Amino acid sequence: MAGPGPRNDITDVAGLRVGQAEDEAVCTGVTVIVCDAPAAASVDVRGGGPGTRETDLLGPGALVEEVDAITLSGGSVYGLAAADGVCAGLGARGRGYGLIDLPGVPKSPIVPGAILYDLANGGDKAWGDAPPYRALGLKALEDAASCAPVRQGRAGAGHGARAGALAGGTGSASYVTGRGITVAALACVNSFGSVRMPGSEAYWAWPFEIEGEFGGARPDPALTIAPEDWGAAKMDPRLLANTTLCVVATDAALTKDQARRLAVMAQDGLARAMRPAHAPFDGDVVFALSTAARPLPDPAPVALTRLGSIAADCLARAIARGVHAAQPEAAG
Repeated sequence: MAGPGPRNDITDVAGLRVGQAEDEAVCTGVTVIVCDAPAAASVDVRGGGPGTRETDLLGPGALVEEVDAITLSGGSVYGLAAADGVCAGLGARGRGYGLIDLPGVPKSPIVPGAILYDLANGGDKAWGDAPPYRALGLKALEDAASCAPVRQGRAGAGHGARAGALAGGTGSASYVTGRGITVAALACVNSFGSVRMPGSEAYWAWPFEIEGEFGGARPDPALTIAPEDWGAAKMDPRLLANTTLCVVATDAALTKDQARRLAVMAQDGLARAMRPAHAPFDGDVVFALSTAARPLPDPAPVALTRLGSIAADCLARAIARGVHAAQPEAAG
């Protein structure tokens, strides 16, 4: 029957593992999505202030079609080094791309990544010339070996995040279609926009909630929203201070171009889950992965449309789940 997968997170897509690592003193963290085998991938960037690594490689016409992992990190520009640790760890295991196998020449792990800004969250950032992100990347990669479910809330790259006026966090959700295809999403939410409706405990994503997965709150039927009423959004936007980092994934076989369309359609999930989204000072990024374990049904354009719509719903649910789990009342 159609519905969330067994874990209701992105690890329900067979062949994907998630590792998470945090530094409590710095109030930051790293999330890595590891592909057991290279996976087709693409990306769509909509925020006006993104911080990314190797996203050009995922564009049309680029040599490489597949990735070994995707790294998401706090730390703003310093956090880009988290992917260095992931690359080093994967390279030590013999993972990576090599056009020609040559003795003694290491392969090049393909690890795109993106960062969010958590530098002003009160943690100890006096790291001098030794930011912690490369080590956190390695630690998250090691954590992925446990094949554990995604830890939601203040975990991984969402550990030190803020979602509007609320604590931000990491969230994930999945859905298995009636034909057995799995679609899932993971989000690290550090948004300018509010994820809750004005004057309400209900999340903007409430119409897409399944089985009370983020609290079950519903808006007053008489609630109306003014065009400029954003609810509990951040009102002190700073450059690169607001970002939602996302990964959507499926086990349906997609080409690189089809993965790009999946990422584009999944961006709608941000607009369904927060208000506003894709602002000039947001760094919103959506990566898409295909593990190709199942054939894409015919006709392919129709099947891809269905998967893209489900991916957007999963992403909206993931955003709400991550923020809900990060709130003190949800954490007990």
